[in-house]
Amino acid sequence: MKKITQKLSHIYIGLTLFLGGSILISSCTKDFLKPDPLSVYEPDETFTSEAGLMAVQAIADRQLKQYYATDHNEMLTLGTEYIFSELMVAAATDKRSMLCDVANMLTPTSDNSTTNNLDRTNSIWHYWQETYNGIMNANTIIKYVDQVPGLDEPTRNAYRGRAYFHRAFRYMALVFQYGDVPLITKILEEPKLNYRSTTREAILQMITKDMEFAVQWVPEQKNMSLIGLVNKGACRMLLAKCYLAIGEYAKAKEQTDILINQSGYSLMQDNFGTFNDGGEPQTWQITRNVIWDLHRPENKLISANKEVVMGIPNRGAEAESFIKMLTMRVLYPFAFDNRVQTKDGKQALLNIRRNDASYNPNYDYMRAFGRGIGTFRPTYFQTNSLWRVNGVMDATDLRHSSQSGNWIRMEDYRVNNKASSEFGKPLTLYNPANGKLLCSDTIRRWYDVPHYKFFLDDPVNEANISGSDGLRGATNGGIADWYLYRLAEAYLLRAEAKYYLNPSDGTIKDDLNVLRQRAKCSQLYQGTVTIGDIMNERARELYWEEWRNVELKRVSLCLARSGKPDEWGNTYSLENFDKQSGTGTAGGSYWYQRIVHYSMYNKGPIQINATGNSNPNYTMDKKNMYWPIPYSEITANTKGRLSQNYGYDGYDANTPKWDKWEEAVADEDKTN
Repeated sequence: MKKITQKLSHIYIGLTLFLGGSILISSCTKDFLKPDPLSVYEPDETFTSEAGLMAVQAIADRQLKQYYATDHNEMLTLGTEYIFSELMVAAATDKRSMLCDVANMLTPTSDNSTTNNLDRTNSIWHYWQETYNGIMNANTIIKYVDQVPGLDEPTRNAYRGRAYFHRAFRYMALVFQYGDVPLITKILEEPKLNYRSTTREAILQMITKDMEFAVQWVPEQKNMSLIGLVNKGACRMLLAKCYLAIGEYAKAKEQTDILINQSGYSLMQDNFGTFNDGGEPQTWQITRNVIWDLHRPENKLISANKEVVMGIPNRGAEAESFIKMLTMRVLYPFAFDNRVQTKDGKQALLNIRRNDASYNPNYDYMRAFGRGIGTFRPTYFQTNSLWRVNGVMDATDLRHSSQSGNWIRMEDYRVNNKASSEFGKPLTLYNPANGKLLCSDTIRRWYDVPHYKFFLDDPVNEANISGSDGLRGATNGGIADWYLYRLAEAYLLRAEAKYYLNPSDGTIKDDLNVLRQRAKCSQLYQGTVTIGDIMNERARELYWEEWRNVELKRVSLCLARSGKPDEWGNTYSLENFDKQSGTGTAGGSYWYQRIVHYSMYNKGPIQINATGNSNPNYTMDKKNMYWPIPYSEITANTKGRLSQNYGYDGYDANTPKWDKWEEAVADEDKTN
């Protein structure tokens, strides 16, 4: 048997990798994610012990955090999901090739290597590569679990169920990011070069069946001694999404009913856990509230948190074992240089040092808010219009509250340059005396931030008082536990299921209002709500938790399948909702309509006073409903033919596909 040496790095799988039933093991985190693997693997020996299964399961668990964390020093993988939605755009305007003109820039060859191209400010290639890596790891467990002696049936099926979850989670992403993709369910003994694509519908049917098995056999979190492993609640949440995607709306509602009423979870309504003062309370004071506590990494996975369904462990004493989440670097505005000025022509915000004799803690904004570079920025809709309910801007919603400290507006910064006559006064965008713009680039340097979501502690750098600019408090972000699923999402999924069953159901609003009441909102939904109301509440509640692009496209399929209207009265055809092109305002999918109604896309070029991309033109095409299948994967499949997506070079409607998952699985053993 071929031996494969351990590597502590990402694994490029491709579709033609000679696996030989083997796997490369990467580094693991937390005690339960730190098995003691052999340095050289003999698969038929390694996977005849439970320790071998645990090692691969640990890798699959760890890979989940990489979607939320980073695939490059100044990238956050999840940002790609958000720039393909109505909530964010790429904002690194000094990059001439940043991915803003999506309609023209995104092609089958525009992202064709394993090296991240920072100019395009996207992680599309990372999603393809790492998602198939995750599938490979899940398939390894599925293959070998029956060969491990001494496991009883519940234990064996729990391993299998968790592997099904990991595989289904990845395929749920792939079919809504890429559409019809190769279905890989086995570890091959020799190269396979004759894949064909399997339809989205067939894959959805398969993962639904798998998740039904997982819900039956994976234990509840309360019956497990370890936190971070896949549990029954997480399986139930994913199964509800599968049911929604295939049109089984009553079954989806049943799963969410069980999560809400019978699984021991509950929404957190009051302050709990450890209070984090936000780094520098003299600069920016946090008034303790449940929303702030709920999103502190130190509170996410504690036993007192009854809302977490499944979390992602990513913090502890051995910092080198974890992935740093650079939210404060990548997602906060680029405000600390002379391109944000005062009315008297001075740099408005300076980096002030704690070891300086003149240090004033009332103005340490870099330490309190981070040293942002604005790689991605929210849309005006996300920071402003989204928060209107019943036509009224909800002034008390804790998720949008500067008064509590949860939300930061640019006017919340005070000029901290003592050389300016504006010292201590709020930043202003324009000089009222002459109308001059005081910010060189309003895309990258002037926008609001949901501070309660993005502020992350960095105790090591916080302790380094005399360090350089990047070593002062949590200026970049830090290692942090994260949510994969919270009970709040079950309420939102239940509201969605009810909508497809009966849009006039008067209880739909109740599932939204329970979240609004927890957030201390003054405006509650009244009467009949729309799918837009549901998706807006998702945006408010699950920002930077949900995969926004995937969820919008899943809902697009649900609307087309159910025939129910969107908030503008549009209905969609299952035959063509995802097979249209162009950048006009009419047509396309619900995903596209949300983008053209609410985002900066397709509004024309934006003139900014900055080097690099000084005239960015944000465009999105209806065809971008799916990302192109990478050309390199198509050409590597030399004895078969993968299907390219509609609207991209290489598309052919007559390309054969598997429309039954059973046939695709049966074909996997055929390599010629």
